[in-house]
Amino acid sequence: MNDVLQNSKSVLSTGARDELRLRVLRALEANPELSQRQLAAELGVSLGGVNFALKALIERGFVKADNFRKSGTKVAYLYLLTPKGIAEKSSLATAFLGRKLEEYEVLRQEIEALKGEVGSDDSGTGAKS
Repeated sequence: MNDVLQNSKSVLSTGARDELRLRVLRALEANPELSQRQLAAELGVSLGGVNFALKALIERGFVKADNFRKSGTKVAYLYLLTPKGIAEKSSLATAFLGRKLEEYEVLRQEIEALKGEVGSDDSGTGAKS
């Protein structure tokens, strides 16, 4: 039982990490000039989380960070998806879709079971005493 719990926690953290990577790749594809702070705000995650995800994506060769001058005094980065990054985004999207379809099926079955429970209640209030 403990092994099952550990495996599900590992899958959840991997799924969450993959989802963040997918969201970062999508946002950067749409706007490569986003700063890490803007990216964090847009995705609703911490700046540290975005930094961690970006570093991993850059290390794996999915994103290339280039310096460019945003204004006369500030240097900013342009985050470009590499061909390998575009393929990774597609792969992550496929895996994400699979996980969401599985979740949908489990929820659909749970909803049907709940409808059966509510329908079998004689009082008509939906609450059992």
